[in-house]
Amino acid sequence: MKKNYRRCISCRQVKLKEEFWRIVRVFPSRQVQLNEGMGRSAYICPQGSCLCAAQKKNRLGRSLHTSVPEALYETLWQRLA
Repeated sequence: MKKNYRRCISCRQVKLKEEFWRIVRVFPSRQVQLNEGMGRSAYICPQGSCLCAAQKKNRLGRSLHTSVPEALYETLWQRLA
């Protein structure tokens, strides 16, 4: 099978899908979740610099076309630590 590659929304590096965190805007409810659900997705590297830039410049919100709750960023920072 072909390997799945994705691009980080912050640093723009291309890597295997498994190396990223997946943030999903679930389809009918428009809720933003981490790693589960079907809908519009964005991928980000599990690094502090990428997460900081994504939060500061609202890259997740722009990529998902919705507002991203601060609780999701807190969860990502906890995962990083």
